Amino acid sequence: MSRGFSIEEWRPRTRLGMLVKQGKITSIDEIFANNWLIREPEIVDALLPDLKHEILDITLVQKMTDAGRVSRFRVLVVVGNENGYVGIGLGKARQLRVAIEKAIVDAKLNIIPVRRGCGSWECRCGEPHSVPFKVRGKCGSVEIELRPAPLGTGLVAGDVAKTVLRMAGIRDVWTWTRGETRTTINFAKATFEALRATNRFVTPLDWVKS
Repeated sequence: MSRGFSIEEWRPRTRLGMLVKQGKITSIDEIFANNWLIREPEIVDALLPDLKHEILDITLVQKMTDAGRVSRFRVLVVVGNENGYVGIGLGKARQLRVAIEKAIVDAKLNIIPVRRGCGSWECRCGEPHSVPFKVRGKCGSVEIELRPAPLGTGLVAGDVAKTVLRMAGIRDVWTWTRGETRTTINFAKATFEALRATNRFVTPLDWVKS
C-alpha cells in the first residue's frame, strides 16, 4: 500500500468502498467497466498501490472578504502509475502542505484508465507505448491533439503535457497544440481530456474481444 495508508484502519463510507475492503472487488478495471463512481481516495490506494504523484503548478491566489484580503495556495497535481492510469486534481488551502494533500485526493477521485497501443503506421510493433489513434482534448482556449508515434520517438510535447503523458504510461507521441498553452491548468486538463478520449472510440479489436 502507499505510504500512510492502511486498509485495516480504513473505514469505508460508501458501498463500493466496503466491497473493496472486503476483497469482493480486487481490480480497478471492474469499477470502470461498471461505470461506478469513486468517492473515496482509499479505493484507489487499495487497488493501485504503486500510484505516484507530481506537482504541476503552485500559485498564490487572493480574494477579498469582509475581514480583508485572504491568500491561499492553489496546487495542481497529477497522479498516475505510469501504466495506464492517470488523474489530475486541484487543491486550495492557506497552508501549502494541506493544498497539496487536497489536490492529491482530488486527482485520485478523478483517475481514469488510458487506452494505449501502437497506432503509428511507421511502427506497428504491437506494444502499448503510444496512443492507439489520434485523439483531441480541449479546455478553455487550449486544444491539444495526440498523434501515434513510432517506438523510440519520445514525448514530443510541452513540459506540462509531457508530465501528464508520462504518468499515464505513454512513452512515444507527437502532439499538436493551439491556444494559450502557458496556462498550466488548461494545458494539463486538455491533455487529460485527450487521454480520456482514448476510451470513447470502438476499434475492430474491441469487437473481437466482445
